[in-house]
Amino acid sequence: MKIVWSPLALERVNEIADYIAENSVEAARVWLMDIFGVVDRLKEFPESGRAVPEVKRTNIRELIFKNYRVIYRVERKQVSILTVRHSKQRLPLKEIK
Repeated sequence: MKIVWSPLALERVNEIADYIAENSVEAARVWLMDIFGVVDRLKEFPESGRAVPEVKRTNIRELIFKNYRVIYRVERKQVSILTVRHSKQRLPLKEIK
């Protein structure tokens, strides 16, 4: 399976990494490597995440990575990473349309 990151998801990842880098550039680098590594596993196991509780669609799933939710859609030949949110933030449904 192919992994495709939406512009919104990449923007969120960059914002989070920038925030972490304010305290430690090395921690931000490790966080980035780790999140991309976790998402890369979806190539082999695209349905390994749980269904998103706010959405009633089985193809919209999420991985929990540290304090973040990686929201993605399983499609025929690819996994689309839709957004990344802190686990305490509400998920605006417009981000997954």
